Amino acid sequence: MAVPIAKLTFWGVRGSTPTVDPTTWRYGGNTPCLELAAPDGTQFILDCGTGLRMLGNRRTAPNGSNGQPAHILITHYHWDHIQGVPFFAPLYLQNNQFHFYSFRSKFLGRDSLKQVFEAQMAVPYFPVDMSVMDAKRIFQEVDGGESFQIGENKITTRWLNHPQGCLGFRIEMPAGTVAYATDNEPGNAKLDENLRQLAEDADIFINDAQYTPEELQTTRKGWGHSSWLEGVKVARGVRAKTLVLFHHDPDSTDRAVDAILRRAREEYDSVFAASEGMVVTLGGPGDAVQAHLPGTRTGLRRLVRFQARVCGLTENGMGFVEETTISELSLQGALLSLKHPPKLQSELQVTMEAPGPDGQQNIKLKGYVARVGAAPEKGRVAVGMVFTD
Repeated sequence: MAVPIAKLTFWGVRGSTPTVDPTTWRYGGNTPCLELAAPDGTQFILDCGTGLRMLGNRRTAPNGSNGQPAHILITHYHWDHIQGVPFFAPLYLQNNQFHFYSFRSKFLGRDSLKQVFEAQMAVPYFPVDMSVMDAKRIFQEVDGGESFQIGENKITTRWLNHPQGCLGFRIEMPAGTVAYATDNEPGNAKLDENLRQLAEDADIFINDAQYTPEELQTTRKGWGHSSWLEGVKVARGVRAKTLVLFHHDPDSTDRAVDAILRRAREEYDSVFAASEGMVVTLGGPGDAVQAHLPGTRTGLRRLVRFQARVCGLTENGMGFVEETTISELSLQGALLSLKHPPKLQSELQVTMEAPGPDGQQNIKLKGYVARVGAAPEKGRVAVGMVFTD
């Protein structure tokens, strides 16, 4: 019997406004958009930030999922979560169908979701209006506290603490549970409980981590966002298996997000920082959550042969030191072949010998294990690692 597998792809991970600053390139600058392929074939899209454009380009490609109905869950109506809609190519194709879900805003009343999309494309804000979109569009209002079924998947909504309102979504599938809780600030007891209910026992808990704990207590208090520390507290309290830090601040460089991730990983076993193009699978062998490096961020990959020394922890928590050869190297990470299977998400330190102006020099790098798989050589494993320092 086939094992049910779900695949979650991150197309936009940045909060508030998109950025093309070179210092944010590695994690990505597009605003929130995720794609979730459920085991029963149902296609979900979570939010419609600028990342939606790239998703749309893939769906309209010859080998894409053009024509397949999709269910689009919108958390709220702030620009960074809707601004990709006018540039979503599949909406302009007649044989497509999209089912949108979100809440009735007290500022707009009935048909809030449809009104929002029409308004952002109205004159003089956009050269064409929604009437040029030929795809079939269905708009459904949902409220916080509801549960409903789409295919074999149960969707649960809860209100979160964010200005003008925001919904969090919990998607329960045969392969596991994904909780999506972007844009929330701790401090409201009732809404904090809502967040815990969304994330309880989730396989993947995606949570707002826009600010540092220090910012959240001072200059950013009341702005409607959270921190890595608050996410860790919730994940630990509700036994979420994997925490994904999301909605990175536009002013947070890649190094800043690296630092946030490093601090979070000191407090929780399984943490990822969302990056554009990252693919997470659940429901695989051993029910492990696997994250695969984004191909668009590893384009500067080179085949190399560096002698290296690796030290880290095995799956059983035993320390090891091993001599090896690095066969592929990129600006973001490396592919190693090891005899010792390291623990997923554990930290590795790699010391490479490389030629320098004064002879051989040692290059020391730290990173975390993102993937462990089969290696061509017998008795070894292929280890994908992401450099953080």
